Amino acid sequence: MWLGIGIGLGVALWMLFNSLQEVRFVEVSDGTGEYIWKDANGNGEIDNGNAAEFIQVSTGGIYRQEQLSDTLSEVNWTSQSVFWLFMTILFAVGRDLFYINRIRMLTHNELSWRSGYRVIMLWEFASALSPGVVGGAAVAMFILNREKIALGRSTAIVIITAMLDNLFYVLMIPLVFLFIDHAHLFPHSTGGGLAVQYVFWIGFTAIFSMCLFLFASIFLVPGLATRFLSFLFRFPLLKKWRNGAIQTGKDIETASRELKNERFSFWIRVFGSTFGSWISRYLVINAILQAFLNLGFIDHITILGKQLVLWLFMLVSPTPGGSGVAEYAFGELLSSFSSSAVLLAALAVLWRLVSYFPYLFIGAFLLPRWLRNTRRKSHTDKIQGI
Repeated sequence: MWLGIGIGLGVALWMLFNSLQEVRFVEVSDGTGEYIWKDANGNGEIDNGNAAEFIQVSTGGIYRQEQLSDTLSEVNWTSQSVFWLFMTILFAVGRDLFYINRIRMLTHNELSWRSGYRVIMLWEFASALSPGVVGGAAVAMFILNREKIALGRSTAIVIITAMLDNLFYVLMIPLVFLFIDHAHLFPHSTGGGLAVQYVFWIGFTAIFSMCLFLFASIFLVPGLATRFLSFLFRFPLLKKWRNGAIQTGKDIETASRELKNERFSFWIRVFGSTFGSWISRYLVINAILQAFLNLGFIDHITILGKQLVLWLFMLVSPTPGGSGVAEYAFGELLSSFSSSAVLLAALAVLWRLVSYFPYLFIGAFLLPRWLRNTRRKSHTDKIQGI
């Protein structure tokens, strides 16, 4: 837990420190400018962070150097700011409520709202402590099992949630691209974001393939996963993991038996909660930015699209909960909405304070008591012969 906190806060503070040291020039139209632009590197583009491209003049300047005090003076604490910060908290809570509702539906309401809250908070706690590529899925099976959900059903539920989350992502990408040119979704500081785009589309293809594979294995050909994984892990380099791979295939078959016969209306409700939870997660950033910036509808759609890119990089991050990577990517991806690196760094910290750190502290508080209570229940059940 402290490793995740340390990395996240360390990178955030490093970003703030570097932002404070940066020299940035902003265009002004009120006659207070002290600098003019000169294309020092001959690329025809204005680099607001390159002091060599700006020359100080006594009159006729249209740029001024940005200081921390200038940035802070731009932040107006109006009733709109307070309202959108309140909406930030509301979206963060809504994300968890949708998750709790989904887990209750998948267990046919065997979990109460209170039990569902514990499961989701501990699941998020595990995810916050794990690298993005690992996640908290394995721990989630253990959590559900301790809440008296049979291990087979627990496995099925976790696999289904993974498929639904991937399905949301796969459906949202084309939807966003209907409104926004994909070139606007990647950071311009990386030479047009070409390398980032390659990584993104490779990641998207992998997620799409996984979603399609899980759907086919659960709803169309239940034994497909076992046969495919058994074949794949026969190769010498993968052979030592073959038993685990075959067990994963059997787990997917269990998921198929448990849930493939549910009505279509059931899946609509479950996916509705999945959609609500992810949209609420993304709208946290939209609300934070709206509290301090004046954004239009297309701006908000663009921000949603950029978050799809951000989420992919958090997914492959080797640090706990994407710590460090998330804060850095936030500033890079959203730099087009503010010329102030200081403001973006501060907003990145605020975002993580709302969406990441609470799960570390809530989970650390809940875990010891939850383990004691569930151990006591398990012991009582054994005595009573349950």
